[in-house]
Amino acid sequence: MPDTVAEAHAVLRGGCDVSVGVSGALEMIDTFDRPGNAFAVGAYAGADSFANGFEDKPGKRIPKAGLYAAAGVGYARAEWSVFDAEAKGPNASAGVGVSAASLSARAFARAEVASASASAGPVKATVGLAVDTGVGVGATGLEAKVLGTGFTIGPRISFSLLGNGIEIDLF
Repeated sequence: MPDTVAEAHAVLRGGCDVSVGVSGALEMIDTFDRPGNAFAVGAYAGADSFANGFEDKPGKRIPKAGLYAAAGVGYARAEWSVFDAEAKGPNASAGVGVSAASLSARAFARAEVASASASAGPVKATVGLAVDTGVGVGATGLEAKVLGTGFTIGPRISFSLLGNGIEIDLF
């Protein structure tokens, strides 16, 4: 029985992602004075759209626009300044967006069993079990995934197979 438990944990660790990016460093301009906030919810569902930029307010300094929808069971998030952390239970989401910070456009859909992530400025780590499908195009590269299998080419190179991947940040 202990071998089965260890094997299950290895599968979950295989879905880990750690990244560092220029867009994360630029986002620090948007969040360095963000006040602390934390919340947790049980079941949730929602949709929203946003368009902002060039306002001297946290999260609104760099132009970006998009729309998204999400639903799930169990979500907790905490944020303060350039730091944030979140945990999610089973969920599904989809969205599209553009960002001046990374000169990019992105469309995605995701189904997730569970995940936890934390970030400090441009450094982000995520562990979970999910199936992503989407495409992203920008000045810094190209990203494409279908059912958790895909690649990223640019300053960050990554390959993933069924939600498990490897990533190399060249800069």
